[in-house]
Amino acid sequence: MLLTNSFIKLRALEPEDLEILYKWENSTELWLHGNTIAPYSKYALKKYIAETQLQDIYESKQLRLMVETVDNKITIGIIDLYDLDVRNNRAGVGILIDEKYRNKGYARQTLEIIKNYAFNFLGLYQLYAYISAENKYSLKLFKNAGYHFAGILKNWILENDKYKDVKIVQLLKDEIL
Repeated sequence: MLLTNSFIKLRALEPEDLEILYKWENSTELWLHGNTIAPYSKYALKKYIAETQLQDIYESKQLRLMVETVDNKITIGIIDLYDLDVRNNRAGVGILIDEKYRNKGYARQTLEIIKNYAFNFLGLYQLYAYISAENKYSLKLFKNAGYHFAGILKNWILENDKYKDVKIVQLLKDEIL
């Protein structure tokens, strides 16, 4: 199947995802890796889940999929395609695997599935990610998934009154063929 392998599957958000989404979206430790600066209410997230089911990726310019284990159907993470640019056939990638399930290969498998979906189904040419220069684990993950260093944004994010650099990584379709 298109969004699955033997171990994990990527699926649309469901109303049952509210509690886990609430936990992840309101984890202040994760805010640095996204653009979140304030907590989300359950009401706002419930509305978001309902609205995402009504819009397609071309309309909203983003797609959020839950990462679920195939064997016991546990939701272990999220992957996003964001800033979809249909003119230039590219999208950003963001991924979160819950702490309990890290270092088990799930993130790498998730990136592989989303790559195949983006390139072979959506017809995209390029995927990219912005990663804090200090986030060695994510940089290693994306490198192992075939992404290449494309540049650095100096003093891009502010954390604890200090500016920090962000690295840009890219994966081009013709580099993997």
